[in-house]
Amino acid sequence: MDNERGTVRSAQAGVGNAPPHRARLPRSRHPVGEPPIPGSASPWILMYHSVAVEKEDPYRLTVSPERFAEQIAWLHRRGRRGVSVRELMRARAQGRDDKLVGLTFDDGYADFAHYAVPILQAYGFTATAYVVADLLGRANDWDTEGPRKKLLTVPEVTELAAAGWEIGSHGLGHQALPGLPAEALAVQARDSRRLLEEVVGGPVTGFCYPYGAVDLPAALAVRDAGYDYACAIAHSPLTGRFALPRCYVGDRDGAWRLRAKKGRHRLRDAVTELRRARGERENTERRP
Repeated sequence: MDNERGTVRSAQAGVGNAPPHRARLPRSRHPVGEPPIPGSASPWILMYHSVAVEKEDPYRLTVSPERFAEQIAWLHRRGRRGVSVRELMRARAQGRDDKLVGLTFDDGYADFAHYAVPILQAYGFTATAYVVADLLGRANDWDTEGPRKKLLTVPEVTELAAAGWEIGSHGLGHQALPGLPAEALAVQARDSRRLLEEVVGGPVTGFCYPYGAVDLPAALAVRDAGYDYACAIAHSPLTGRFALPRCYVGDRDGAWRLRAKKGRHRLRDAVTELRRARGERENTERRP
């Protein structure tokens, strides 16, 4: 079975042509690592990238439109409704998320609008597209070995947001955040949000870490930039509101593989919570 880390490619250095410093946004009230609801398991969120037809796909980022339609139909038959992470988090806060599954699309490929959206609309589903704020209308040049894929343009992102699709930030330049200095982290989180808010004409409250790579300084920078949540990939000690784990979905994933991945997600949730509880207990015991 595919490893969710299999989609993480080597990160590129530098912050590129980052926008200049601007006024600081108010900090989120949520602490890093806070579960979406205290004591609850992580919500089930599926991670897609591209929905298209590709002959070469070394990073396994592409799901064919036919396979994608099968996967969405399976969710529908199971009584699940796919939603944006923004909608999922709101429903979860109200205890109404039992039959919801988050649908996310990383990198902001143009094929999201061309192939994924019509299929999702046919079932009344929604989703979140995480776009690279300073690369709209360009291509995925960070993928050195994969096929060139066009990214959503500014007008396409504006139209998607106006139609109700959640647009989230995927940073600037598709650069991995761990290891960056504090000011570079602030620019990645803060200025990517500002650029996108100008495009969508409203608030951008969701962030997705490029390559799924996150450490504590990155999570703090995202929180302090005013986001409501952030998506990672793997479960980790940071798992919580600003490092939501997700299940990678590829073209080989049929019904039984999706069921298995859901079970594995729940198992990892349980292990993460046990480790968190053990850590808190050990910290308490060490206190004088």
